[in-house]
Amino acid sequence: MSSPFPGFIFPINGKAEFLFNGTPYLLKTGTIVHGGANMRLDKRVVGKSKWEYILVLYKIVAPEPDDMTLSQEHFELQVGESSRLMELLRHLYQASSQPGGIASFRVETLFRNVLDEMFICARNQTNGGAQDLFEQAVGYIHEHYMEPLTLTMLAEQNNVSYNRLVYVFRKYSGMGPGDYILQYRLNRAKEILPSSKAPLRELVQSVGFSDPFHFSKLFKKHFGVSPSEYREKFLNNTC
Repeated sequence: MSSPFPGFIFPINGKAEFLFNGTPYLLKTGTIVHGGANMRLDKRVVGKSKWEYILVLYKIVAPEPDDMTLSQEHFELQVGESSRLMELLRHLYQASSQPGGIASFRVETLFRNVLDEMFICARNQTNGGAQDLFEQAVGYIHEHYMEPLTLTMLAEQNNVSYNRLVYVFRKYSGMGPGDYILQYRLNRAKEILPSSKAPLRELVQSVGFSDPFHFSKLFKKHFGVSPSEYREKFLNNTC
């Protein structure tokens, strides 16, 4: 079998082997395969799990540049687990069943968003995208450090596995993501303490801690003095 249009195959459940013009690809969750137009396609399900997937066919309405022949290529992308990608695909499926010009425009927009997310995920799965992943994760921490943050949520936010996130943080910061969040929150508290007259409980909550006693213990461990002693010492030195 073959299709007159190129397309992407997104596995949802199970495993299957797809062959494009005789080249085999093992598809499973976290792997995407692109097949070119009019290519011979053979497939077989691997194992006993139910095989489920989403097939997205597309049409290029303008001539492709000479150095870009995507519609004639077959290749594999490792994207890992991505809840955002699955959500975009769900919206794309729903929009594709709707009639009218507005729905067609939405389909095109969603397809472009799927491509963007897909290639971002693929880049983050490679060593070449490690620094970009680190900078992206750090940027999120710096903007949301005052909110409840978990490593699982941070990994999902950046469409990577927990282990991948830990590896990248250790490589570029010398510490795990949990320690990085803790250190950043403590440093922010240290910056705020001298100029803030807010009660310690309010300040603690403003930098992402819920327990003032635990915060004070960590602050003294890292900086050698308690938060109240640090604030008093700083005020005495400026008088």
